[in-house]
Amino acid sequence: MDASTAMGMLTAAGDALLIILDPMRFAILCLAALLGVILGIIPGIGGLAGTALLLPFTFAMDPYTAFAFLLGLSATTSTGDPIPAILFGVPGGASSAATVLDGLPMARRGEAGRALSAAYMSSLMGGLFGAALLGLAVPILRPVMLFIGTPEMLAISILGLSMVAALSSSAPLRGLAAASIGIMISMIGSEPRTGAFRWTFGNLYLWEGIPLVPITLGLFALPELCDMAIARQKLKPDQKFDVNLGIWQGAKDCFQHWWLIMRCSWIGTALGAIPGIGGSVVDWVAYAHAARSVKGGQKTFGTGDVRGVIASESANNAKEGGSLITTIAFGIPGTAGMAIILGAFLSQGLVPGPDMLSKNLSVTYSMVWSIALANIVGAGLCYAFSGQFAKIATLRYTLVLPMVASIIFIGAFEGSRQWGDLIALLTFGTIGWTMKRLRWPRAPLILGVVLGDTIERQLFISIRLYGADWLLHPIVAVILCIALYGILRPMIQSILKSRRKGGSGLRFARPQFALTDLFSIVLLLVLGYLLILTIGWPYTTLLVPRIVTLTAMAAVGLSLFNSVFTRGALAAEPEEGDVEEEKALYMDSVGDDAHLTNRQIRDRAAAFLGWMLAFLLSMATIGIVPTILWFVIAYMRIEGRERWTLVLPMAFGLAAFVYVVFDQLLMIPWPRTFAGMLFPALQFIPSLR
Repeated sequence: MDASTAMGMLTAAGDALLIILDPMRFAILCLAALLGVILGIIPGIGGLAGTALLLPFTFAMDPYTAFAFLLGLSATTSTGDPIPAILFGVPGGASSAATVLDGLPMARRGEAGRALSAAYMSSLMGGLFGAALLGLAVPILRPVMLFIGTPEMLAISILGLSMVAALSSSAPLRGLAAASIGIMISMIGSEPRTGAFRWTFGNLYLWEGIPLVPITLGLFALPELCDMAIARQKLKPDQKFDVNLGIWQGAKDCFQHWWLIMRCSWIGTALGAIPGIGGSVVDWVAYAHAARSVKGGQKTFGTGDVRGVIASESANNAKEGGSLITTIAFGIPGTAGMAIILGAFLSQGLVPGPDMLSKNLSVTYSMVWSIALANIVGAGLCYAFSGQFAKIATLRYTLVLPMVASIIFIGAFEGSRQWGDLIALLTFGTIGWTMKRLRWPRAPLILGVVLGDTIERQLFISIRLYGADWLLHPIVAVILCIALYGILRPMIQSILKSRRKGGSGLRFARPQFALTDLFSIVLLLVLGYLLILTIGWPYTTLLVPRIVTLTAMAAVGLSLFNSVFTRGALAAEPEEGDVEEEKALYMDSVGDDAHLTNRQIRDRAAAFLGWMLAFLLSMATIGIVPTILWFVIAYMRIEGRERWTLVLPMAFGLAAFVYVVFDQLLMIPWPRTFAGMLFPALQFIPSLR
């Protein structure tokens, strides 16, 4: 790059900054940042729905104002996401699921302010880092992106899955099995090439596949609420703590671990620049990297280590700059949110590509400044109200649970706005709670769902174009070897440890079955049944599903064999409670119910499921708003004996909030209810239609 070109880019960057700092444009950017934080706080809604909803309002704006508004909204959603994740264990979006692992334990022990502050500051630093890389990398990365082919993209996707699977406690086989099952879930529905239906069982809802939102909320949100109901404790113990001190400490933690933020921001930006990887992956990959690379991470991550919060949140916000790189340079949106912003390009008469790096360079740099300034404004807004957010952690579970559960049902319904979304929510909630109890990792499963379409498409194309030779591509071979080592690493370490002690490697004992092995046996039977169903499918339809199903069966079978034949011996995959398991990283949150018996846990879990089923049936009968009214009142009175002066304001306040925001502003088309069908005269009430 010659001096004149560099000077031209600096001039364009300076002009773009002055344009964005115009009082009216900056005010619109601040409004977008506020909306982004609010949408991030509400579980299941997220910036995608907000961006799609508000896109038409930008058609009359000039390009600078339009992109300032849209990017300000999308960039700050990740800043608001960790608030419900840390306080309630409910990820505001799929990209903040990893934050739950350490953020929620910190809130439980009275460090909510510190965790929130660390999330805000790391999000700010990561977002600024991603924006800076965006400004520098667009002209540089173009030849690199063109060099990456389909096999290399597939290998990168597999590496991302294997990293999380390998870090799922000391049981990588379970992680591999969960990831494969997640890919299988993503393949439910019509096959894109032939239109053939796979694993739909004749159900109309499954024809288009299961949306990501109810799966995410089911796997990660409902199990945390269930554990809260089981423990019957408020999030924080009764000790006093200084919220303001915690806020300062969280910011200080980020500056102490600035090198960790830089590394995770690199990961977020790099993965964000790869189309199809998506925002649901970067936080887990960054978290996994941090757990392995920081001192003592394998022992402390998942128990309330602030570095876990810093790692996931810095990568989350950095991904926005990376995903915008491919959108601007090639017209290839890296995420669904960027696909919507690509629509804004077309509405503004802009064409992604070389023109964005030449005659429209000032527009490009206005996007860079919009992301940077939005992160600053969003973090400032969160810090301004962080003390109030942290105080929420002192509330009793009977005050928190009914409100959060109501929002979760509404968020899950946003998946495809069908009743199947709510059934999927409860189904995956049950599966997620069972996996958590049996220490089966949930993170690889959700990553498999997110990356499933990408992996299937890339694997099919690679096999059709290169046959088995795609495995011999140099970059592919190196990446897959790294992935394989990650899966085999715990077994190799166990063999080496045994030999250092004079053993012969892996030791096998007489087979010993445990009740927990039934889960693996049921999984094998279900996977076998699904494999049989592929008989008769066209070749293009069954190729990838069979490969993934056989991989899942092999992983589950080997994991079951390992558990049965190494129980009581030096296991490659120790059981829960063993010394090795306690020292290993377990990438999931841990319930606070050690003081309860197994029967108490089962009874309270069944009661929670009963409340959720009652909510669903009531919503189908009388609609969402009346259901929220009776649910909040009944739960608070029956479970907590709360006083009426507290119950009634909360019930009517939440119902009014849902009616105004979701019914009147977002205009969600609620499904028809039994009451609306039986009494047509009542259909003037929106929630009864």
